[in-house]
Amino acid sequence: RVDSRVREEISPKSLMALAKALQAKQLVSMRYLACTLPIFLFVAFVQADDKPTTKAFIDGHSGPGWKAMGKADFAQVNCDPDTFQFRDDGTIHCTGKPSGGLRSAKVYKNFEVVFEWRHNRRAGNAGVFIWCPRAVLDKLPRGRLPQGIEVQILGEGYAENHLKNKGKRSDWFTSHGDVFPVGVGRMKAFTPQITYTAEDGTKFTVGKPNSARSFPTKRLTKGVGQWNHYYIRAINGVIRLWVNGEEVSGGFDCKPSEGHFVLESEGAPMDYRGMRLRELP
Repeated sequence: RVDSRVREEISPKSLMALAKALQAKQLVSMRYLACTLPIFLFVAFVQADDKPTTKAFIDGHSGPGWKAMGKADFAQVNCDPDTFQFRDDGTIHCTGKPSGGLRSAKVYKNFEVVFEWRHNRRAGNAGVFIWCPRAVLDKLPRGRLPQGIEVQILGEGYAENHLKNKGKRSDWFTSHGDVFPVGVGRMKAFTPQITYTAEDGTKFTVGKPNSARSFPTKRLTKGVGQWNHYYIRAINGVIRLWVNGEEVSGGFDCKPSEGHFVLESEGAPMDYRGMRLRELP
């Protein structure tokens, strides 16, 4: 398998896009800076399966304002009542059927959220959506997916199947934390195109210079049945994703830049745990 050990080469155009984002956007207010400057990200790996496999310092407990996300913090969109199950052990189980979403009760503009997730079946597909408009969600038919900015949660089996069935690696998606707009969503990607080098020396390019999809600078996702850690920061139309403790992808000039946080159901059983959210200035 090639996903666990690869080197990455970001194209010059991708670097220019990132530089433009950093120059153009005011990512934090002074209040937010004062709140988060002492916080640095590190990862501690735990071997036991009944404990978090990764723990970032930004873990949803450090500092004031973090809130555990439970059943009362979500509302139905277009799934069955038992599609998302809030269990006594604190996990949120998604059956994957039907496709659709479960939205936050509140609307958020600037916030950060942490959680762990795992797929329970090979080649599982899911995700979370940021800044979903209520007007879209209220009219979403059964079986249709949310719209906004998606942070994908895709099993490595998808990429493996692509290689097996088509004889080449995917040139438009990865299984390691793609971020992209869906439907009414708009976004400029930090990394619209990237070239990876597999362990066998084969190079393959994913994306295009003008792609709205942001591809991860590192491929850190663990396989089926293993817990992965996501930390997402969404501020002033800029979204950033950390996978298992390292920042890998994101985008800027996101539209809309205010809306609901939504869990996606897309055909595969999976679990969340430790979901905590903090609103920011």
